[in-house]
Amino acid sequence: MIERTLVLLKPDCIADRHCGDVISRFEASGLEIVGCKMMLLANEVLAEHYAHVMDRPFYPELKSFMQSSPVIALALSGENAVALVRDLMGPTDSRKAPKGTIRGDFGKDTMVNVVHGSDSPENAVLELKRFFAERELFEFTAKR
Repeated sequence: MIERTLVLLKPDCIADRHCGDVISRFEASGLEIVGCKMMLLANEVLAEHYAHVMDRPFYPELKSFMQSSPVIALALSGENAVALVRDLMGPTDSRKAPKGTIRGDFGKDTMVNVVHGSDSPENAVLELKRFFAERELFEFTAKR
């Protein structure tokens, strides 16, 4: 089943210059970039995106980290894209992520973990709408 999913390249990914490596892993796995932009995350976007953890004591640190530099938002499309991205990323806690996964190779901990990826097809739809207008998403049908 062809799905779309959201990936955010976090501030540590950008600061440590891993963007090309991370994006190439997604492309090498067969995923297609159908949307891409660099952006600063506004308070409102973060509050909506992290609503499920806003009441936790670590939220102010998470918010500060996510606003410490721009992020790169990617919309990826492909066969079972959500599960594939999750497999490529590895577990949220980079210290537990196996080598060979994005977080295992480049991450440091649970927050400084290089990438965010949608955790379900349903959340992917919501998250893509949060970060992209429909006119910013493209489909490529011709094989190159």
